[in-house]
Amino acid sequence: MSTSIKDLKRPAVPVFIATTVMLSFISFWRVAAVVLADLASSAYYAGGDAEKVIGKSAPWFILAVMLFSYAVRAVYIESSSMFVRGGVYRVVKEAMGGSLAKFSVSALLFDYVLTGPISGVSAGQYLGGFIIDVSRYVHHPLSWNDDDINHFAAAFAVAVSLYFWWKNTQGIHESSDKAMKIMKITTVMVVMLIVWCVITILKSTSAHLPPLPNLANMHHSREAWGWLTGTRLSEITLIALLVGFGHSVLAMSGEETLAQVNREIESPKLKNLERAGLVIFLYSLLFTSLVSFFAVMIIPDQIRPDYFSNLIGGIAIYLAGPEVLRLVFHAFVVLVGILILSGALNTSIVGANGVLNRLSEDGVLTSWFQRPQKRYGTSYRIINLIVGLQVLTIIVSRGNVYLLAALYAFGVIWSFAFKALAVFVLRFTEPENRQWKVPGNLQIGGREVPLGLAVITLILFMTAIVNLFTKTEATIAGVTFSAIFFGILVASERYNARRHGHHENVEQFRVFGNPELDYTALRVRPGNVLVSVRDPRNLYYLRDVLQRTDTTKQDVVVMTARLSPREHSFSGNTMYEAKDVFDTYEQELFSRVVAVAEKEGKPVYLLVVPGTNVFDTIMMTAQRLDSTRVVCGLSSHLSSEEQGKLTGDAWERLPEPRPRVTLEVVEPDATHREYLLGPHAPRMREEDVQLMHKLWLNITSDPKYSGLHHYHVVALALQELEKELDGNRREELLRELQAQLNNRQEPPTPPS
Repeated sequence: MSTSIKDLKRPAVPVFIATTVMLSFISFWRVAAVVLADLASSAYYAGGDAEKVIGKSAPWFILAVMLFSYAVRAVYIESSSMFVRGGVYRVVKEAMGGSLAKFSVSALLFDYVLTGPISGVSAGQYLGGFIIDVSRYVHHPLSWNDDDINHFAAAFAVAVSLYFWWKNTQGIHESSDKAMKIMKITTVMVVMLIVWCVITILKSTSAHLPPLPNLANMHHSREAWGWLTGTRLSEITLIALLVGFGHSVLAMSGEETLAQVNREIESPKLKNLERAGLVIFLYSLLFTSLVSFFAVMIIPDQIRPDYFSNLIGGIAIYLAGPEVLRLVFHAFVVLVGILILSGALNTSIVGANGVLNRLSEDGVLTSWFQRPQKRYGTSYRIINLIVGLQVLTIIVSRGNVYLLAALYAFGVIWSFAFKALAVFVLRFTEPENRQWKVPGNLQIGGREVPLGLAVITLILFMTAIVNLFTKTEATIAGVTFSAIFFGILVASERYNARRHGHHENVEQFRVFGNPELDYTALRVRPGNVLVSVRDPRNLYYLRDVLQRTDTTKQDVVVMTARLSPREHSFSGNTMYEAKDVFDTYEQELFSRVVAVAEKEGKPVYLLVVPGTNVFDTIMMTAQRLDSTRVVCGLSSHLSSEEQGKLTGDAWERLPEPRPRVTLEVVEPDATHREYLLGPHAPRMREEDVQLMHKLWLNITSDPKYSGLHHYHVVALALQELEKELDGNRREELLRELQAQLNNRQEPPTPPS
């Protein structure tokens, strides 16, 4: 359009815009950065905690866990290919019902509640250790004991938790950008660490690989065996290996973050999910496992226990080179540690918030929890609950990172185990509903046997059961937390069912009222596609539009018209309240729209427009938004031609200047019918073109008409038709036109 929308002189139209947090999509690199900001942070504490419990062979267990993490990630990729929101709750619920889903999500929330404290406390431990090393360097050593460092770390963790509580309450924007920047800085540190450690090892004469794990080399501490201490089970090699594996399993925490962020992956979603999984695996394999090996090979055995909670800091101190350079690198390690561990703390808040919002959408938690904050629109009550539990955990633990690590492992392994079991069950109950499968499938007697998935599930449950008997404090705390939270979820769901009936899969939206509608208010670009929706069960044409549209170049606006009786006011304008325009039906409709958009990995803009006539409302919206195409599905009581005619009539009623708009009606069988609205060059059948050309040849055979064009022929014919319609032949001509209409040979559709 040559005329700006803002220049149009007409009354302001009441419109209500509904937006949801999840309507933008990110690349697989950013997805990997978000997950690694959580997963790679475990490199800072996993190796030290594992060696403290299972001895010098711990790096081999860390390596085994990191290799096994690729198999666990495959489980998450398969579930995400089945469900856009393929987290533990959704998958377990689909496979084994609501009760087990509630218990598994309780274990997952225990994981999230512990992720924040262990990350914050670990960052505090690194900062405290650096302060002590600097004090020694300047010859003013601090006389901090272990309790002093723990208390300092706890205070630091509480401060960071409160900072991210406020930021999440406000609503953190561009989180993937921040994660990307953190991972770039972390990568610089990791490369420097690997190169410098290799040089140090090559120059050293005493560096040796850690001993291989067997009963002779493994020296499990008393706390490693828990309730199995002194039993015959502690003499079985397999049990000893599972104990070591179970104490190292927190090195692969963060997988649930991949399931949470899956809904934000851009198209092609599955391919980008696989790419992100590979990047995450390679990065974490190198970083987390090498840190443990380097620590054993570089830090002296008698000194290393002092650095179990500050392992990379200890490596920095014992690298080859000048002390001042080592101290500077130590400072860099601490800076990166604070960034990535603080990022993991924030991710735990975001992840737990997402899980609890999902429970609210399913009607398990009451909508009270999901009520948006008035100013920022965030689910602040859930955020308050999460951060409150995390701060309480930090205070109760007094900054003891080893206690937090033991508790953390409980939630990690049990959420993994339930997830794998659910995906295994779904292989038999829904064998066709997946685009990707965990490898290792055998065909026996015409039936697929998911051997690879079965082995993964078995290993996870064996590890979880061994942890149940060896991590006594974690078992007591984890079972207690899970049982209490399970009871809360059951009670809340029953209360919801009594008060509101069954309520599932509904998003929460922020609804804004705008007195003036244009593309700048909605923040979309001119030339957008406007998709009109009304039936949440029939959104096939929205999926078709998203598949055909490159949303980086052209925005897609999804609107629904809320038909309301006209109410007169003294000003002559019709005013609406948000509750009158955006109700339960619109909430359900847009929840389905968001689900379709997430599945395609394409962003959409949501819009509700009140009006008295659906066709007038759609065309008025297209004019205000400067849309070039309007798409709708086939009406249940109108033909596509009737829809085109009624929409065209609505176009004629628009105030000037009227835009050039194409209406596209998509039928359930994927037939597309296009209608150019307003004055436009007609689409002509082949016989019409031939007739026009025949008449032109007839006339131009006379040399004096050689300058005649085809449009002259058409113009004369139209003028004569106009005269005839005003004369005595009107009825005769209309009968002939009706005969033409009954001969339903459609002209070709021009390319869009």
